[in-house]
Amino acid sequence: METEEPFDVFLWANQIDAVKNNVSAELFLFNKNYTPYKIRYSDKLTGAVKSLFMQEAVSYIIKEAEKGLECRDYEKADGEEKVVYRASLSKASRAETLIQLIEREYKDLDDFTENEYDFKKVKGIIAKFTYPGEDGMKTFYVAKLLPASSALRGASSWEINGESFEPFSAQIALKMPDDNQVAIVDGTIIVFNQAKFENLFQYDFKSQVLAEAKAKELTEKYKLSFSEGLTLDGLLADKKPLLKKVQAMDIASEMPQDKLLDYADEMQLELMTDDDGSIIIMDDKDLTMFVNLLNEDYYISPVNGKRYEIKSKKLLGEPDGEPPRG
Repeated sequence: METEEPFDVFLWANQIDAVKNNVSAELFLFNKNYTPYKIRYSDKLTGAVKSLFMQEAVSYIIKEAEKGLECRDYEKADGEEKVVYRASLSKASRAETLIQLIEREYKDLDDFTENEYDFKKVKGIIAKFTYPGEDGMKTFYVAKLLPASSALRGASSWEINGESFEPFSAQIALKMPDDNQVAIVDGTIIVFNQAKFENLFQYDFKSQVLAEAKAKELTEKYKLSFSEGLTLDGLLADKKPLLKKVQAMDIASEMPQDKLLDYADEMQLELMTDDDGSIIIMDDKDLTMFVNLLNEDYYISPVNGKRYEIKSKKLLGEPDGEPPRG
């Protein structure tokens, strides 16, 4: 079998350097829910946008390549210097969602205004670069984390004009990060700063690996159907308590699918199936119900007939064997 060649970050950097004068840029802010917002910028900032987001990253790769810069898979990340990492975009679900929203929902994206949206909820900024390639227009992205400390608000800030203080003339001013953090090219994430990448997209590699392993076990035993854009490992990685619960299970010994569906009916839970009998997972709530059923976390009281969800199970010891009273 032929294996796909890994993304060549050095070739990419040289290609972008060759066409840098023909590259156009758009900026988007995105919040902690990874909802992107369009934001315009003055023509006077065009050079600064290209420099801070594109040219610094490209120049770093080209210059440091001569000094031994390496590019490794993110699975081998160990915080070394003189190393950039590559990871599949599909493994970082929040980054993938952000790019999909910008690409597919562009016309419906709102413009960011401080009057309508609270800047305190902004998590980062991402630049979309477009340039003509041999097969049509090509794109890549560069993202940066925007910490709360990077913003100055007009109501509480003054500016120095000549020899005197003046009222701050803008609603908000930003100190734009000037370090290289994350680039996204053709389905590959290039990581310049490991800590900021993980913070920016809440990516936990260890959880992701564990989620992929458990997702494989679950899909081998159960027929599951997911809404478009959702994956079992992505959902598990995002829900740490759920992943921890699945991790403690011996999937092979859990109840089969037909008994699980009977159990759901008995508990009067709406665990839906499609025409093929696959369990439908529309969102994380459906997945939580599925996992809770596997873990037998639902119970009907023989005393009052009410249904309960068991939040914590504590295995009791064997009875002491005392004789019955009476």
